[in-house]
Amino acid sequence: MLKTKKIAVIGAGHIGQAVIGGLLKAKLLSAKNITASRRDPARLDALKKRFAVHVTTDNRKAVKGADVLIIAVKPQGAPALFEEIASIVREDQLIISVMAGVTTQRMSSLLGKPNPIIRAMPNTPALVDAGATPLAKGEHATDADLKIAETIFKAVGIVDIIPESLMDAVTGLSGSGPVYIYMVIEALIDGGVKMGIPRNVARRLAAQTVFGAAKLVIETGKHPAILKDEVTTPGGTAIAAIHMLESKGLRNVLIEAVATAAKRSEELSRPESPET
Repeated sequence: MLKTKKIAVIGAGHIGQAVIGGLLKAKLLSAKNITASRRDPARLDALKKRFAVHVTTDNRKAVKGADVLIIAVKPQGAPALFEEIASIVREDQLIISVMAGVTTQRMSSLLGKPNPIIRAMPNTPALVDAGATPLAKGEHATDADLKIAETIFKAVGIVDIIPESLMDAVTGLSGSGPVYIYMVIEALIDGGVKMGIPRNVARRLAAQTVFGAAKLVIETGKHPAILKDEVTTPGGTAIAAIHMLESKGLRNVLIEAVATAAKRSEELSRPESPET
């Protein structure tokens, strides 16, 4: 499906580079069929040395000749970018956006063309091929367009197809979710250090504990509550910790974090939204 396609990654930062790496690692297409653009020449040189793809600081040059455009700039940069490239974008080019909060309708309006557009919200674990990417297609996108996007992001993790109306919600859950887990891991490390564990040991134990727990949820298919109950013995250490966590509102804090991030994603969809 992709071997004959030419892909341009506009704004090849962390996520853009993760996608490039995933495509090449999975041998879905060759490096000569990928062009990456960003403003920093030094980082482009590093990217070229790492992946041997074409690189340029000129977004318009990257767009020319591409079949698929992956838009990976910050959402606040969308108006300026689309103004820059609109005149040379062809209507048959598939646009895949990883910008939070920028709707397909908004992108179509900025382009002034009925391009097929797919929204994607990969998260940073895509850098280690463990990403979670929800996809939603716009008005002019077909199932074939969606399949292309699905193939691309399956190279760096799992993919779920959702209606665009849920994109802000999944941005708050899986898009921003790694940040919540990093904070959990950091806190567990500090807790271990407080109790006398060397920091490097606490770091390994905390990270592996989170990884292992997540893997159990995925591979067993069991609800997390069931897995929790399986290791919670009467009068034991786990139930004592659960009591304290519930009394401090951990569950409510995480729910509110998802809701707050989702609300911010909604705000970013408004043209007048401030950058911070």
